[in-house]
Amino acid sequence: MKELALHLVKSLVDQPDKVELTAHEEGDEVTLVLRVAEEDKGKIIGKQGKVIKAVRSVVSIAAAKAGKKVEVDLD
Repeated sequence: MKELALHLVKSLVDQPDKVELTAHEEGDEVTLVLRVAEEDKGKIIGKQGKVIKAVRSVVSIAAAKAGKKVEVDLD
């Protein structure tokens, strides 16, 4: 899940070297916190939040296959 989210976000931004991802795991629940360059936040959020919703959906599907729940936050 972590690698998938990192790959998706790095492919969307202009400055992939500034993308950071931290994971906090409690039992079967995982929280992924993404940090990107300030000028790339708009690209990750997208119009009406559609891009971040799509990233969350794809990562959630991968997490469900692994029997976990995931939350993706943008910091």
